Amino acid sequence: MSDSPVRIEALEGGAFWRVLLARPKANVIDSAMSAALTEVFERARADRDLKAICLEGEGPHFSFGASVEEHLPGSVAAMLHGFHGLFRAIAASDLFVMAAVRGQCLGGGLELAAFAHRLFASPGAQLGQPEIRLGVFAPVASVLLAERTGRGAAEDLCLSGRSLGAEEARACGLVDELAEDPGAAALAYAQAHLCQHSASSLRHAVHAVRRGFNERFFGELDAIERYYLEDLMSTRDAEEGIRSFLDKRKPDWSNQ
Repeated sequence: MSDSPVRIEALEGGAFWRVLLARPKANVIDSAMSAALTEVFERARADRDLKAICLEGEGPHFSFGASVEEHLPGSVAAMLHGFHGLFRAIAASDLFVMAAVRGQCLGGGLELAAFAHRLFASPGAQLGQPEIRLGVFAPVASVLLAERTGRGAAEDLCLSGRSLGAEEARACGLVDELAEDPGAAALAYAQAHLCQHSASSLRHAVHAVRRGFNERFFGELDAIERYYLEDLMSTRDAEEGIRSFLDKRKPDWSNQ
């Protein structure tokens, strides 16, 4: 549909899908975007000829992250449930997933990109988890990033809120490959290393290499989601951080 926040381009005879987050320039992953991406992966799961998907942001940036407005108490539970459901759909598809990152890749955008099997980034990309600046934390990143980067780099990202340049992200393992055109590099990788394989066998291989990780990841994510909603969101500063961002003012932390 023309008003969808996601656009699909089928390449390599349908063996490769370029899936674009199509709400530039920010490509905010709100509930509508999460639902559209979930539908893409549910559809992809049923396509027996599909071998790989590359997630890419339309415009100059990958994504500024999840919708800040949807982090408010009245909508945060539904937002988290839908966003985390997207990761379940990705895992259930058993597809080889890549991410092509340009510009800003922040918050929920980085969580989505980091869940991919291979992450390509342009030299000017900036990748970060700024949630702590808003008085909250990133549930997916809290579980996922240590698997990609090791605990030290993951804790740096999640607890400082700073962004990494592409070179630093490559050095710590967050980014797998730097390329001026990361989307073209992802397609070239698929052409050279994936498209000659059986789609069925490739999916079984993806399932096998991620089985143990997925069991750990989703078990921990469920617990972290509950902790976020029941403990973090009962604090004054969590709501203050979100509201101050929306009000474009400095937060007034009470430290409670």
